[in-house]
Amino acid sequence: MVQEYKLFIGGEFKDSSTGETFEDINPATLESLAAIQVAGTEDVDRAVEAAEAGFRLWSEIPAAKRAEVLFKAARILQERKEELAVLMTKEMGKVLPETRGDVQEAIDITNYAAGEGRRMLGETTTSELKEKFCMTVLRPIGVVGLITPWNFPIAIPSWKIMPALVAGNAIVFKPASDTPLLAFKLIEVLSEAGLPPGVINLVTGPGGTVGKAVVRHPRIKAISFTGSLDTGKWVMEECSKTMKRVSLELGGKNPVIVMDDADLELALEGVLWGAFGTTGQRCTATSRLILHEMIKDEFIKRLLAKVKSLRIGDGLLPETDIGPVINKAQLEKTERYVKIGKEEGATLLYGGNRTDPGLPGYFFEPTLFTDVRPDMRIAQEEIFGPVLGIFTVSDLEEAIELANSTKYGLSSAIYTRSVGNAFRAIEKIEAGITYVNAPTIGAEVHLPFGGVKGTGNGFREAGTEAIKEFSEVKAVYIDYSGRLQKAQIDSAE
Repeated sequence: MVQEYKLFIGGEFKDSSTGETFEDINPATLESLAAIQVAGTEDVDRAVEAAEAGFRLWSEIPAAKRAEVLFKAARILQERKEELAVLMTKEMGKVLPETRGDVQEAIDITNYAAGEGRRMLGETTTSELKEKFCMTVLRPIGVVGLITPWNFPIAIPSWKIMPALVAGNAIVFKPASDTPLLAFKLIEVLSEAGLPPGVINLVTGPGGTVGKAVVRHPRIKAISFTGSLDTGKWVMEECSKTMKRVSLELGGKNPVIVMDDADLELALEGVLWGAFGTTGQRCTATSRLILHEMIKDEFIKRLLAKVKSLRIGDGLLPETDIGPVINKAQLEKTERYVKIGKEEGATLLYGGNRTDPGLPGYFFEPTLFTDVRPDMRIAQEEIFGPVLGIFTVSDLEEAIELANSTKYGLSSAIYTRSVGNAFRAIEKIEAGITYVNAPTIGAEVHLPFGGVKGTGNGFREAGTEAIKEFSEVKAVYIDYSGRLQKAQIDSAE
C-alpha cells in the first residue's frame, strides 16, 4: 500500500475535512506513488487562520533572523539533492540531470532570498522642507496564497515561497495535483530548518475547488499564480473584486531566431535543448524556430538528424534524453495539436505520434513541423509538449515581426555573430527575457523572471524584484523641526 499524505496546517499534518484522496502517478510507469488528501473549503479556512497566527509571530522577527531559517533550509536541500531529484523524476517524469537542476534552482533561490534578509532595501531622498527626512521601507503583505504548476515542482514553489518568507509573510500553498510529493518534501525541509508553526500551510487538491477557495478567500491578501493564460485571467478577475494583490506568470510561445551569420552547431544544440528539454513542458520552451532563408535547408537537415537520435524513456535511466509528458490529458492535448497542425497545412517533418519505449506511460515523439504560417494555431497557442514549428524569413526585421506576432511575451533568443543584430533583437523583441547565442531556457535566480503581453501582469519573480512581489512599500516622513510645516505651501526660509 502507498503512503497517504495529510494536509499541513499550523505546523502539523492534519486530516482533511472531505475524507477524499487522489493518486499521485508516475507518468513513465503509471505506478501509484502516494495517496494525497483532498482539502475542502473548511480546510482552507483552517489554513488561513493558522497563517494569520503565524504571520503575527513571523513578521515581528527581524528579516536577518528570518533569513537564517532560509540559509538552513538551503543546506538541507543541498544534502538531499539527489534524493529529491530521484523522487521528482518518478513524480514528474523529466530526466535526472534536469531534476537535479530543478533542486539546484531551489537551493539557489533560497540562498539568494536569504541574502536579501540583510538588505530589504528602501530609498532615502531629500525633502522640499527644512528639518525633514524622507524614506521608504518594505513591509510584509500578510497572508499570501501561492498556486504553483507541476513542471518545476520544487524550483517554482521556492521562487515564490522563499522571497515571501524573508519579506515576513505567512503562506497558504496549493501545489499542482500532479506533483504534490515534492511540495510535502519542501514543507518538511522548511519545518526542519526551524520555520515556526503556521508560517507555511499546505492544502492539496484540484484547482477547480481548492485553488478557487484560496483565490477567493477574503483574508488572503495576495495571490501569486503560475499557470495557463485562461486560468490567470480568471484569477485576476477574482482578485479584482476585493482589490487583492495578484502576480501572474502565464506561459509563452517562445521564438529562437537563427540568422545567416550564426554558429549553426551552437544554434542546433540550443534549439534541441530549448525545444525538447523537459519534453517541451516549460513556459520558456522553444516552440517557434525562425530561420533565415540562407541557412534554412542546412539547418533543418542537421536538426532532423539530431532529433532522430533522441532517446525516449524512463528519466531515471542515464541513456534517456526525453521522458514522458505529465499525464494522459497532456498526451491527448499534444496529439490534438499535431492533428490541428496537419489540418492547417503545416508539413509534419518528423514525429507526431505516441510512442512505446517499453513502458506504459505517457510518451510522445519529438515533433517537427515545417511550412508553418504565423496565423496557424500551432504558431499561436501554447502546446506545452515536444512540438517545434519552423518558419522561414528573409531578414532580421521580418524575423522580429514574426517573433512578436503572438499574444505571449516571455522568452526569446537570437543566434548571430553580429553585435548589431543582437542589440536590435534585444531592443525590438517583445519579451521579458532575451538570450543572445543561448536557448530560450536557462534563467538564473538573480535576474528577474517574467514576461509581457499575455505572459503576465507586470510583476517579476526572482532577482531584485522577488522581494517587491511580496512587499508593500511605505513612504515615511520624519519632521524634526518642532513646528507645523506644509508641503507645497510653506516656502523655504
